[in-house]
Formats: sequence, C-alpha cells, structure tokens
Amino acid sequence: MSAVADGVKSVKLFPERTSEVKTLRIGPWVKDRIFLIDLGFFKYGIFDRIDKYHGSFVSRLKSNANPTIVTLNQKCRGNSISVEGKKLKDVLPHLKRGILDVMVEVKFKRRKYRGKQTTVTKLFRVVAVLNKETGDYHVYMTNIPVERMSAEDIASLYGARWEIEMVFKELKSYYRMDQINSKNTDIIKSLVWVSILTLMCSRRVLQLIRNVNPEKANRYTHLRWAKVFGENAHQLLKEVLESMGMHLDMLVLYDVYLNHGCDPNIKRERLMEGWVA
Repeated sequence: MSAVADGVKSVKLFPERTSEVKTLRIGPWVKDRIFLIDLGFFKYGIFDRIDKYHGSFVSRLKSNANPTIVTLNQKCRGNSISVEGKKLKDVLPHLKRGILDVMVEVKFKRRKYRGKQTTVTKLFRVVAVLNKETGDYHVYMTNIPVERMSAEDIASLYGARWEIEMVFKELKSYYRMDQINSKNTDIIKSLVWVSILTLMCSRRVLQLIRNVNPEKANRYTHLRWAKVFGENAHQLLKEVLESMGMHLDMLVLYDVYLNHGCDPNIKRERLMEGWVA
C-alpha cells in the first residue's frame, strides 16, 4: 500500500501457510521509502537490509525484544534515572518521563553468504511514547535519525499503518474478499483479484470525487465511501457498458439469468430434485 497514492501499489499472492517475513524482498527499490512494518515482519536482518539500501522503517517493538541502551537522544529535565548500558525492559517500568528516545544495540546473524554466517552488532533508534490514558508506553524501533523526525512524529507516523488494517476491513466488508466458497485454486485467485480490482476502481473514483469537492476531501473516509460505492456499483457498471456501446436490454438480462442462475455443480444432490420441472 502507498500512503502517498492512497491505494494499492503492488500485489502478490502467496499460499496461506507462507510466513509473512518470507514475502518481503528487500533491494535497491526501497531507497527513499519509509516502511511502516507490522510485527509479522519484525526482524533485525530486514531492518539491516532496509538501512543498507538507504530506506527507512518504523516498527512496533516486539514483546520479546530487549535491546541494550547505548546513548540518549533526548535528555530529560530534573532528576531522571540513568539508562545508558541498561536493558530496555529494565528501564521502562521505572520511567516517569513522557518520552524516551535512545539508541540501542542489537545483535543478530546475517543470512549465509558463500557458506558463512556472520554475527552483526548494529545500532537502531528506539522511541517510547507514554499513552496517558493507559499509562503504558508505545515502543517503536526505527532508523530515522533524530534530526529528521522527532519522537512524537515517529509515533504519529506509525499511526498511519492503521490504514493498512482498514484496507483489509474494506476488502472483507464491502468487496467480498471473505466470501470465497471454493477450494479451486484458479477460482480463489480470480475472486481475490476481483476484490482487489474493485478496491482500485473504488479509490480511483474516490479521488475524482475528492478533487471535485476539495474542501471536504478528508470527510470522504474509506469505509463510508466503500459502502456508498458498493451500493451504487451496478449503476456505474451500466454507464461504463453503455459508453462501450453495450446496453443491458431484456435479451442481455435473459442471457444473464439463463447462464448465471444455474448451479454449476452438476453432481450436487438437491432437495427438490424430482419435484421441480
């Protein structure tokens, strides 16, 4: 997903059992891009490769991650506890500050190259922002430097990742991504693509509407728009077909009813078989 384009950037289909972390291929294409990473992709090796190719990332810190704090990026006024040289989990329960912004040291093994695997020590930035409502810290790991983005901005930026979750909700709730009643691989792929293409068409029309009404553009939220788009999609399809010289007259409708109203499963037993003629 592209936050800039407000829509799908690219699509790849994988078997359900494929580990999420194996679906991401890091290369030169990541340069000058910021990745808002889900915990399913949390891996120091991935962060290292993004950094190597001059990309940026922000990720929530995994619950079992406990890096060593090396230096403070933002000093706290007053009587603050010393954190340098300590493990992050040993520090967080005793913090009384709103923000902790530090550089941490992590160790990990790089992928094998020519039969050899090396252990690497690398520095990343960790930002902990206090949630005043719950009293808990939201902790993020990133390679974006302090001079480029503040701790508050890091937390705010990661909040944009929620849009990705909303895309899945949109696909399932309004574009029938969760209504795939088949075990046939080709049918499954076709229905997945139908959902994705519907999403892309929807976003394209949404952009046109926002351009027509720019002062209210932010009020056209994705889920509300998806509902309206889905309810009126048949009218849009009718206009598209007519622009191509195709008209939904009675003969066309008769053909639709004749071919699509018939159950394609020939061998399925039916309760009314023998009664309906």
